[in-house]
Amino acid sequence: MFTKLTNLVWKKKAMIPPECDDNSDLDVPVFDGFPKPTGMSLSYWLQGVRASPLLDHRTTADIPTEADVVIIGSGLTGSVTAMELLKSANPPKSVVMLEAREFCSGATGRNAGHCKPDQYRGFSKYQACFGTEQALKILANEQETFERLIAYIRTNNVDCDLWVGKTLDVAMTEEIAASTAKIFESFKAAGGPTSHIEHITDREEAVKRSRIKNAVSVFSWEASSLYPFKVAAHVIETCLDLGLNLQTWTPATSVFESSVPGKWTVTTARGSITTPTVVFATNAYTPALLPEFKKLIRPTPHMCNKVVPPRSWSGTKALQNTYGVLCPGGNLYSINARASSDGVVLFGGSNPAQHHLMEYLEAHPEERTNDGLSNFKPVTKAVVDFIEGEFEGWGPIDKAAPGEGVEYSWSGIIGRSADGLPFIGPVPGKAGLWICAGHNGHGMARIFTCAPGLVKLIQGASWADTGLPEAFELTAERFASLDKDSPNVPII
Repeated sequence: MFTKLTNLVWKKKAMIPPECDDNSDLDVPVFDGFPKPTGMSLSYWLQGVRASPLLDHRTTADIPTEADVVIIGSGLTGSVTAMELLKSANPPKSVVMLEAREFCSGATGRNAGHCKPDQYRGFSKYQACFGTEQALKILANEQETFERLIAYIRTNNVDCDLWVGKTLDVAMTEEIAASTAKIFESFKAAGGPTSHIEHITDREEAVKRSRIKNAVSVFSWEASSLYPFKVAAHVIETCLDLGLNLQTWTPATSVFESSVPGKWTVTTARGSITTPTVVFATNAYTPALLPEFKKLIRPTPHMCNKVVPPRSWSGTKALQNTYGVLCPGGNLYSINARASSDGVVLFGGSNPAQHHLMEYLEAHPEERTNDGLSNFKPVTKAVVDFIEGEFEGWGPIDKAAPGEGVEYSWSGIIGRSADGLPFIGPVPGKAGLWICAGHNGHGMARIFTCAPGLVKLIQGASWADTGLPEAFELTAERFASLDKDSPNVPII
């Protein structure tokens, strides 16, 4: 089913420091929810930064034995958390960041490069689960996050292939067109802002605007695409200038109460750190270190396909939008056309063949944290079928010229939370442990507000001070009330 699936059976090893190649055995359990130690796929983004010194950066030769704050995870959540702490009015004296593998090699470094704030689509589900007020706040938060991310990039002149333009939600059947229109009208009736959203109901115009042959209707609003690794790299370089100690290839293997009252011990194969404050920016890998999250955050691989368009869809004829193509059964193609850079088209989301991957995971649950999966054939075929069936003039993929076509696919691990929302706040019953995780494949539209909100809480502010929806707060009541066996399908 995979054309290439490396390292299906792991040896019992810890992450090997990049300068070591002796393959000596170290005691870390096999397939236990930790990041894959070897054989992980390289995403399009990670392929493009192989010379970055951040990949294997270690600020000091040895890890410190003590720190004011330890952050586990170097993706956008960990990086923004560190920046907010270090730039605050009362910054901690020492912050250590532990990364299991290369810098930013988890979900941030593997997504489809899309920041698309939901403007209406999740409203009805959020309303049913959390009430009208929270549903409106959740969607408003996505817009605020989008605006903060774009402001950060523009203010700091971050070189990250930023594109801001119209994203399109494209309904592919009459039934989907009707159901999305109903959600949109419900959102509008509840007081949701809609003046910036264009709703195209004329089928001919929908096809013309989207360039998708069987489009039925289209919603259009402003979103962005970018090079996520480069955003995180800019943030982490700022942190390093402010005194962050970054240790890559140093997986945290356990966190437990220290013999020193009020402190925790974070263990690694290179030594342990004692600290009063630990931040879990670990997303899908959280249950490996916090077993109580085992059924609250479920690691779920998704595939992303890199497609190089033919000459008939290049130059002035290149795609000029990003897309959420809405298909029967709740399936979705997320399409990032990288219109202001190289024009490579990235297909992510949960396309109509995603259920085959889910069936594979049911049979092979040990693969849930395996981001070494590449070219899962049913998912790739669904991408090919869509291109050949909907993009007229593209031509048969199997007859693509050298350098064109469906070139490569990689995997990333989504952290699916039990109620479809992120967990932000203190870990219940464990004073000094904090979490920002469970982003449901939608972290780009959440992190630039959630991570700063978490920092405010760490520094003693109230939840109201964070400005985040109350539904995001990890309270003891929320933790206890969740259906721990039935994670929701993420709204993306």
